[in-house]
Amino acid sequence: MGRSATTKDAHALFHSLRSAYAATPNHLKIIDLYILFAVATAVIQVAYMAIVGSFPFNSFLSGVLSCVGTAVLAVSLRIQVNKDNKEFKDLPPERAFADFVLCNLVLHLVIINFLG
Repeated sequence: MGRSATTKDAHALFHSLRSAYAATPNHLKIIDLYILFAVATAVIQVAYMAIVGSFPFNSFLSGVLSCVGTAVLAVSLRIQVNKDNKEFKDLPPERAFADFVLCNLVLHLVIINFLG
């Protein structure tokens, strides 16, 4: 009896999340896909390191930190571009994107420097 109630609650939660996400603007969905891709790439790199080994450890560390840093910057971009967020209401989306590009440039310059 308890399990069916839990299953119903889980289905109701999943349905409400899916219907709420359907109302999300397309540009935020694209940013979400970018974040998902960056995190998936980091997970693949960690799995590869676990299977094959981490001989050039700096390369492994640089690749994972690049993916994680890019995902964090993309989350920041998503927060700033979201119209429902009242803290960044006065910030134009072009400025948020410019900050994202500049921070990505600095991040990847540091990562390239770390490589060698």
